[in-house]
Order: sequence, then structure tokens, then C-alpha cells
Amino acid sequence: MKGWVIGFSVLAVLITFFVLYLGMTAGRIDRLHRRIDVARLALDSHLLRRSGVTLELASSGYLDPASAVLISETAHAARLSTDLSSTQRDTAESELTAVLNAVLDVEAVEMIDDSLGGHEILEEFAASARRVELSRRFLNDAVRACVQLRKQRSARWFQLAGHTPVPHTREIHDHVVYSQRS
Repeated sequence: MKGWVIGFSVLAVLITFFVLYLGMTAGRIDRLHRRIDVARLALDSHLLRRSGVTLELASSGYLDPASAVLISETAHAARLSTDLSSTQRDTAESELTAVLNAVLDVEAVEMIDDSLGGHEILEEFAASARRVELSRRFLNDAVRACVQLRKQRSARWFQLAGHTPVPHTREIHDHVVYSQRS
């Protein structure tokens, strides 16, 4: 009788630890999904801010008219892409980055930097572009961690993520290359 009680007690402890493990894993998946939602909202906010600063730069008079129109149209298209799918939005944002990289060469940046008020707008633009890069990396890191956790056998077998769709990374070409003088 004692052996049966000890065996049952050990089994009960093992089951308890397994249930605790499953609960902690489900909680971690839930926290990662919340972190992904917050990071996605932050990225969208930073993308809107970047397009706003880009429109401000285009309308500032520091750029030649052709470049200003090109940047303005591309930034406006990126801003309007908020109602589109994430793939179309990522494409619009990548196109904005490509246009910015084409227009903001060393000479253009030096000319803007030497203009009255140009240095401030370049600093604001650089800060908004850097925030976009960082928030996209933060989002993609959270997505990778969540997907990796959801791929674990216990998470799949016991459906610890519930019916939440699998998150996807945002692949945006967001690195704006330009030289700003010190």
C-alpha cells in the first residue's frame, strides 16, 4: 500500500510540475503576442512620423524642385498605405527609403545642413529614420522569439497559443544612408 501511495504522490508532483510548465509557457506566448502588438503599433507610429518629417523636408525649400516632388509623392504614398495590406505597406515604405537614399546624397545633405534651419530638420529626420530601424528590429526579434516558442512540441501539442495567428516579421528596407556633417 505504501509503494502505491508513494508512486501516486510522485506522479501527482510530476503532473503538477508539467501543468505549471505548460501554464508558464502559455503565459510567455501571450506576453510575446502582446509585445508584438505594441511593437507593431510603435513601428507604425514611427513610420508615420518618418513620412511626416520627410514631407516637411520636401516642402522646406532645401531640395531642388524635382527631388522635392519625388520625395513628397513617395512620402505621401507611404502615408496613405496605412489602409493597405502589410506587404503593400512594406513595399511603399521601402520605396520611400530608396527615394531618400537616391536624393539625399552627400552634396544635398551638406547643402541642407549649411542652410538656415537645415541642421535641425536633418537631425529630426535622422532621429525618425533611426527610430524606424530600431522599432522594426524590436518587432522582428519579438516575432522570431514567439515563432520559436510556438514551434516547441509542447506548445503545438497542447495548443498553448490558442487560435492566435502566427505573427510575421516586417521586411522593410529602412536604412537611410546619408552623411551628416558634425
